[in-house]
Amino acid sequence: MGLQKYFIAIILPPPVLEEAEAVKQELYDVHGLKGALRSPAHITLHRPFQWKEEKEGKLLEGLAAFRSGIHPTIRLSGFGAFDNRVIFINVKPDNELATLHTSLALHCKRNLRLFNEADDMREFTPHVTVASRDLKKNKFNELWASFLIRPFEGQFKCTEIHLLKLAERWNPFHSFRL
Repeated sequence: MGLQKYFIAIILPPPVLEEAEAVKQELYDVHGLKGALRSPAHITLHRPFQWKEEKEGKLLEGLAAFRSGIHPTIRLSGFGAFDNRVIFINVKPDNELATLHTSLALHCKRNLRLFNEADDMREFTPHVTVASRDLKKNKFNELWASFLIRPFEGQFKCTEIHLLKLAERWNPFHSFRL
């Protein structure tokens, strides 16, 4: 046993999950893009971090103690992009979701000594990635032209967060009620 990688996210529930996964599968089938298939469709709340696997119980206890009392309504609408390398499903701005993110980051910093999310100066930009690491810049423009006009709509109430653990892919490891 040693260091293991984890991250915390909101995994989209059915049927929105299946719709987002279908987009990722299409990108793989048609364009060979498999990077986004390494994890279930999700909104990242705390970026990947390392934790000693033998102390996993402490991590689970710490996350189980998080109680935000916030259950944001997540609204997905259309697609967006970052830096000519990432295509994602847009998450409409929501104050409750932003508060959930901030509260979780502070909880993780204070109770689990996870600093990367709380000390990050970048703005929280919730999104659901459908193409990333293996999307080359020369392919981006072609794909982005079609995604710019492609519809995607979905909505759900967020009632839990998930801890994902890396094996060959990122797998849901544990869920926590909000």
